[in-house]
Amino acid sequence: MAALSTAILPEHADKKPRLDHSPGPMIGTHNGTFHADEALAVYLLRLLPTYHDSPLTRTRTPDVLSQCHTVVDVGGVYDDAKLRYDHHQREFTTTFPNRSTKLSSAGLVYMHFGRDIIARQTGLPEAGDQVNTLFEKMYDDFIEAFDANDNGISAFDPMELDRHSISKRFNDKGFSLASVVGRLNYSFDPAEETDFTPDQKQSTENARFLEASKFTGSQFMSELTDLKRSWLPARDVVRAAFEERKDHDASGQVMVLKEGMPWMDHLCDIEKERGCDGLVLYTLFPENDQPDSKWRIRAVSKSRDGFELRKPLPEAWRGLRDSELSKVAQVDNCIFVHASGFIAGNATFDGALAMAKKALS
Repeated sequence: MAALSTAILPEHADKKPRLDHSPGPMIGTHNGTFHADEALAVYLLRLLPTYHDSPLTRTRTPDVLSQCHTVVDVGGVYDDAKLRYDHHQREFTTTFPNRSTKLSSAGLVYMHFGRDIIARQTGLPEAGDQVNTLFEKMYDDFIEAFDANDNGISAFDPMELDRHSISKRFNDKGFSLASVVGRLNYSFDPAEETDFTPDQKQSTENARFLEASKFTGSQFMSELTDLKRSWLPARDVVRAAFEERKDHDASGQVMVLKEGMPWMDHLCDIEKERGCDGLVLYTLFPENDQPDSKWRIRAVSKSRDGFELRKPLPEAWRGLRDSELSKVAQVDNCIFVHASGFIAGNATFDGALAMAKKALS
């Protein structure tokens, strides 16, 4: 059954309406069970002026889809010139440039419209290096997981895991954006819909789809905002801190930041550029921007998105606090060391630096 196009209208209260008050071109996707990729694809399109006021029809009926201006995740066609973005056809093999994960509808829309979206949302020039950096980063850190999930691609090679008898320590199935979207497919009280007409059932399904689209879109915007406001400006600061690290310890294995910021990605990139992967073992940074701020010592992870550490803080310190920790570490003003050895605190910069230096040995 095709949903009426007027049943699903855009929800962007934070955006200025079109001055002519005319609807945008129709977006089409499939009805029935929805997934994270088309939910995000629709949201991304509606971030653009062309589609800001676009109604959406959800159907699998070819004649209805043929009347849509832009179609995502249904129709069996990928053709950017015709604004058709399906990925389910047998011959489809398209990936994001220089990546290996087959695209979903989210990845297709992002690949073709992502730079424009990022430029408009951040105010940066579309042709500039910063937009390109964010375009690549947003794909790697956010969009690619949507593509992999919808195409049934695991983050790790299942055959390699089996070959080495590696199994999960716990079930993380419910801990993902895709799982949240999956739960939105179902009414929390199915009995309420028992007497619904087909049109009423479609209407409630459409409402749940809009909730999924809004949810995935809000996560996209949160990620982009964080990258633009924090991650991007941190690149030069971390590079300067890397260059100055021997000012604090001759080994060059301790890096000091004058404020908290996202630093792990940048440190890994800098070390790779310099051919010194794994060099920095501890990073120091203040808890806040006050002159009397306490300081943290963070053991650097072996990989930018992993928990395994290059050199955990000493085992004898772990789980201790305050005077007991200061006595064992032989450093004044200690506050704590996490039981896993990944982070510690000291009341002063000098104390944090002393802890890092002792931990090196």
